[in-house]
Amino acid sequence: MNKRPLIAAALVALAAAAGGWWYFSRSAAPSDQLVLYGNVDVRQVSLAFNASERVAELAVREGDHVRAGQVLGRLDTRSLVLRVAQSQARIGVQEQALLRLKTGSRPEELAQAGAQVAAAQADADLARQQLARLQAIGQTTAGRAVSQQDLDSAQARRKVALAQLDNARKAQQLAVAGPRKEDIAQAQAQLESARADLALMNHQLAEAELKSPIDAVVRARLLEPGDMASPQRPAFTLAITDPKWVRAYVAEPDLGRVRPGQPASVATDSQPGQPIAGKVGYISSVAEFTPKTVQTEELRSSLVYEIRVMVDDKEDRLRLGMPATVRLQLASSTANGKP
Repeated sequence: MNKRPLIAAALVALAAAAGGWWYFSRSAAPSDQLVLYGNVDVRQVSLAFNASERVAELAVREGDHVRAGQVLGRLDTRSLVLRVAQSQARIGVQEQALLRLKTGSRPEELAQAGAQVAAAQADADLARQQLARLQAIGQTTAGRAVSQQDLDSAQARRKVALAQLDNARKAQQLAVAGPRKEDIAQAQAQLESARADLALMNHQLAEAELKSPIDAVVRARLLEPGDMASPQRPAFTLAITDPKWVRAYVAEPDLGRVRPGQPASVATDSQPGQPIAGKVGYISSVAEFTPKTVQTEELRSSLVYEIRVMVDDKEDRLRLGMPATVRLQLASSTANGKP
C-alpha cells in the first residue's frame, strides 16, 4: 500500500495547524491589553520671509535637524542697507536742527539786532530833526521859504523811520526770546519720526534672516537662492519633533476602558521588538466613521472615537505617517495591580 499520499496529507495538516497557531498567537492580544492601529502624527510649521526680496542664501536642506533660533536663510539686503544709511543721515540733520533751536540766538546775532535798532534809531532822529528844521523855517518866513510838499515829505520820512525803528526793536526782542516752544516741539517730533523709521528699517534688516522658531526637522525646502520671497510664499516646512503622537481610533464598546494618562506602548513594523513608551493624551468627544486608512477587524462603516497617544521618542525613530501598533494597559487591569 502506497503511504506517500497519507504522509503528504499529514504534513499539510501539520503545516496548517502550525500556521494557524502562529497567526492567532501573534494577533491575539493579552486580556489586560487593548490593541489599536494608527499612524504617527506631528505638527508642522510653514516658514516664510517677512519681506519681498530675492533669496540670497538657504543654509539647510530636507532632513536636516535645526535648533530654535538657527538661521535657515537670508535675503538680499543691499538696498535695505542703503536705506538704513539714508535714514541715519536724516536723523543727523534733524538732531542738528533741534540743537540749533534749543541753543537759541548766538551772541553775534543779539549784537546784530542791537546794531540794527541803533541804526533805525539814528534814522528816526535824523528824520525828526529835518522835519523840525523845515517847520521852524516855515514859521519864521510865514511859509514862503518852505513849500508844503517839502513838509509833507519830511513828515512821511519821519513816519517811515519810526516804523523801521519799531520793526528793529521787535526783531531784537525775538532774537533775545529765542525760538518758539512749538518750533522746538515740532523739530523734536520730526527727530522721533526719523528715529522710528530707522528702527523699522533695522527690524526689517533683522528679519531678512529667517530663523527656526523651534527645534524641528526640515521636511520641505520650497525656495532656492535667486527666487523672489514674499510673506505669502513659504520657504521651508518644518516637522516639530516634540511632541509626537499616534492617531488611533477606538470602537465604542472599548471607549469606557480608555482614559487620559493611561500607559501605552507603541511599536512599528520596522522595530516590532522595541516599543516606545507613551500615554493617552486626548480622547475625542465626537464619534466619526472609521477612516479607510485604518485597519481594524470591525466594519469600516462603524463609528469610532479618535485618540492620541503621546510618545516619548527621544531617539527620533518615528516618522510622519508611519503605521504604528498601540497597546494600551486597560483601566481595569491597572486598578487590579496587574502589570
